[in-house]
Amino acid sequence: MAKILAVGIATIDIVNLVSAYPEEDDEIRVVSQRISRGGNATNTLVVLSQLAHQCAWTGVLIDESDAKIVTDDLDRYQIDYQSCSMLAEGKLPTSYITLSEQTASRTIIHHRDCPELSFSSFSNLDLTRYDWIHFEGRNIDELEKMLRWMKQHHPTIPCSLEIEKPRPGVEDLFAFADVLLFSKPYARHVGYESPEQFLETMNYDAIMTCSWGDQGAWLKQGKQSIHHPALEVNRLVDTLGAGDTFNAGIISGLVNHYSIEKTLADACHLAGIKCGQLGFDNVVSSS
Repeated sequence: MAKILAVGIATIDIVNLVSAYPEEDDEIRVVSQRISRGGNATNTLVVLSQLAHQCAWTGVLIDESDAKIVTDDLDRYQIDYQSCSMLAEGKLPTSYITLSEQTASRTIIHHRDCPELSFSSFSNLDLTRYDWIHFEGRNIDELEKMLRWMKQHHPTIPCSLEIEKPRPGVEDLFAFADVLLFSKPYARHVGYESPEQFLETMNYDAIMTCSWGDQGAWLKQGKQSIHHPALEVNRLVDTLGAGDTFNAGIISGLVNHYSIEKTLADACHLAGIKCGQLGFDNVVSSS
């Protein structure tokens, strides 16, 4: 068991399951609706907790009624959130998600009235308690200060950085992370249709991964590059959070000192299991 801290956001997810994605100006009924905790960092922690790690989240919470949706779910998975900044005003980030039964695609409309975690809050944490720290690649200016501070004050604590979306200045962060977790949308945004070619151009002293949907995922360490196919599932049900699940598998494997081959295989397997079920409950035991 490792002690893992994740830095990022938690959201309120309002997920509408529809039989097929609507055309513009359509009016349709939903098959079902659920309201749950979301957010990349906390999704990853929920999976890591199921992998028997001791997990903590730091970010921003707002003292409002919907916060209980987040805190109740974190409590259920025994994820510590006591280091979060609590604000009296604002609204937790909310994602309105349309999930298609036909294709398992998820379309997200995001609203936020909530500041990001500040560097000053992060720098006051006792990081010596943790074996690994994971960062969402967002809030770039403050995150760069956090990563620089980590390298200066805690250079022996491994850290991973998720790069899901292209954001101005995110490339300036790459040199500070021990593990870089790239997404297909980011690689395509910078001009690559091949994850292997994309990773080949990334010359950083880090373990790097790039997941590519039903084609599986690639991992590069030094001059070695490996691939593992995606898990075949009987039916795609819910791809929401599959990338976060994959990232959890990578972090767990590396912090447990597994080989890169086993680490990548386990991460692809977990992500496939996630795609075949709704939500994150029992995603590890189902595998």
